Amino acid sequence: MAPQTIVDLFDEAVNHKSRPDALRVKRDGDFQPLSSAEVRGQVQGLVAGLSNLGAEPGDRIALLSENRPEWLVSDIAILSAGAINVPVYPTLPSNQIEGLLNDAGVKIIILSSSEQLEKIREIESKIPSLQATVVMDLEEPESDSLRGFAGLRSEGEQAWQRDPDGYLKVRQGIGPQDVATIIYTSGTTGPPKGVMLSHANIVANVLELSRVFDFDHTDSVLSLLPLSHIFERVAHYLMFYCGVSIAYAESIEKVPINMQEVQPTVVACVPRFFEKLHARVMESRQLSTGLKRMLSDWAFGVGERHTRHLLQGTAPPRGLAFQRFLASKIVFAKLQQRLGGRLRFFISGGAPLDPSLAEFFLSAGILILEGYGLTETSPVIAVNLPNRFRFGTVGQPLPGLEARIAEDGEVLTRGPSVMLGYYNRPEETREVIKDGWFHTGDIGHLDPDGFLKITDRKKDLIVTAGGKNVAPQPIERLLKASPVLLNAVVLGDKRPYLCALVVPDPESVTDHARELGLSFESYGELLQSPQIGEFLLNAVAKSAAGLASFETVKKVVPVEKDFTIEDGELTPTLKVKRRVVEKRFKNEIEALYAESPSNPE
Repeated sequence: MAPQTIVDLFDEAVNHKSRPDALRVKRDGDFQPLSSAEVRGQVQGLVAGLSNLGAEPGDRIALLSENRPEWLVSDIAILSAGAINVPVYPTLPSNQIEGLLNDAGVKIIILSSSEQLEKIREIESKIPSLQATVVMDLEEPESDSLRGFAGLRSEGEQAWQRDPDGYLKVRQGIGPQDVATIIYTSGTTGPPKGVMLSHANIVANVLELSRVFDFDHTDSVLSLLPLSHIFERVAHYLMFYCGVSIAYAESIEKVPINMQEVQPTVVACVPRFFEKLHARVMESRQLSTGLKRMLSDWAFGVGERHTRHLLQGTAPPRGLAFQRFLASKIVFAKLQQRLGGRLRFFISGGAPLDPSLAEFFLSAGILILEGYGLTETSPVIAVNLPNRFRFGTVGQPLPGLEARIAEDGEVLTRGPSVMLGYYNRPEETREVIKDGWFHTGDIGHLDPDGFLKITDRKKDLIVTAGGKNVAPQPIERLLKASPVLLNAVVLGDKRPYLCALVVPDPESVTDHARELGLSFESYGELLQSPQIGEFLLNAVAKSAAGLASFETVKKVVPVEKDFTIEDGELTPTLKVKRRVVEKRFKNEIEALYAESPSNPE
């Protein structure tokens, strides 16, 4: 019988795909293994420990932690107790955490460190439902309501041994349609909403993914995206279920080192990872000279020609195939070794991937498979596969899901992984689920072969004063590809032309200022100079060459400091909150539109 709940998935993996290195974490300078049996033992202890704290089926238990083995142990323990996991991004400030915990009515919170504990101490008096806090890094309990993770688990292990049947009975009472988790969406256009996903929702997605990907015990994965996001969490369930070894990256900064230590065969990433990797590769190429530069240029030229044949479905000529073999041995092997040397492919999600990046890395023998989904769909709707991919698309819908395009271009989907609804928000649930079809809010189309292409968010579409429809995200991706620009937000709804808030690369700006002989007392002052404004506008024009006139950015507002989560300008998944940013820079934008551009639409 196929697994019905997430707990069933876990049991299936431990009983039939057990491995000595199910989880790996860096301790004392090395990646230390945790076996499947050890993980199960820790889960059992924590289930009983949570029960001793008063956890009951249906209770909401928050999980506020960076990626580490205790995250998965806590997650499965919460679910095994019949409770509901409310994951919280560890990057969120305390005032935002307060809103989520109160909305969900959280009874217990499990968190990682003293840093996260300080956030809770700031707000705990404002959360009447909160009864207990468990800290992973706390050695000794400070009170009945503040417990250490290991101590609580140890007490629970003893309680489990005394009465295992009592806890197993609770586990057996968990049904597929029970709520497994409430995940608060990023909220780019409004306050976060709690997405209720059932065990059946998530299990359906995991099983479908296990059928289209051939993961097994020979694979290993490096976990680097936050587990509080549904993308990484379901990837975790999938890998554990398929018997894949999961290693936790120490931090984003140490991912390059961890890649070489872990030697993963698959990694789930967001496009920003590939943008940074591409920038490093290009910088290395530009700094090389002589024979090394010649070999690099030759190899990438060969790779590009070879990739064109692959993407067109034609067989490369024998001579080109041989050159590609040589290029791989002489040049590309070094890049592949930097990624661990065993990588089969990357999976990209969370934001649109520039097709040119996917083509660039494939030319070097590195395959990136882009997928698409939302928290509300548990999450994967469509994904490219190793033997069936098309760059510029997010792949074909999973076999168990239906997808169609509405008359206005919105992507709709229907199937077992569509959420139960938004927590305590029935009206907003009815707005997005109509006749069983979930309205994604994304604009896209299906090609003749069923590959889905996403063009933009429906709510982000700009309609200029001239009546032209403009999708800002593709333009922003072009601008951010410029070495001069770190970030960009395109605006212009109901305006005569487009403008952009741009975050320049400070080094590029100051270097240009020195070339012009400009004197300045501060970087902020320099950004306001006409010469730098012209420099940035030229960078924008160069990046977006070839766009239609109405898609062209006519003016820019330089922004001194990049957008951040802490300032409320980014969601935890690093998506720009357009309304917040536009409101924050309202005066600058109004002043910009008060002047006429030299080349209006």
